Amino acid sequence: MEYILKSSISLNFIKKEPMSGSYKGMRYVLRKAGDDIEACIWPEPYNFLKTSEELKQYKHFALTAEGKDEAVDWLNEQVDAQKDLWAKALSMSWV
Repeated sequence: MEYILKSSISLNFIKKEPMSGSYKGMRYVLRKAGDDIEACIWPEPYNFLKTSEELKQYKHFALTAEGKDEAVDWLNEQVDAQKDLWAKALSMSWV
């Protein structure tokens, strides 16, 4: 299932600035890292800088349109694969 839309993610933006967002307890950032797109996910409630490295998961993709689509596919796969983690993070983010 496509929760995060490929059409909502701009490769040209990622080439210039990190692009971040969240979906149901999962936060993410896509950013240029050398010749790659680095995707990172972590649980709510904190932003990237305030979240410990132990909670972050990284994956690299080619800095191409196809790589961007693969990165978004990976984000969407992680929504389902780790739904219990995201639900727990979401339920605790306002406590």
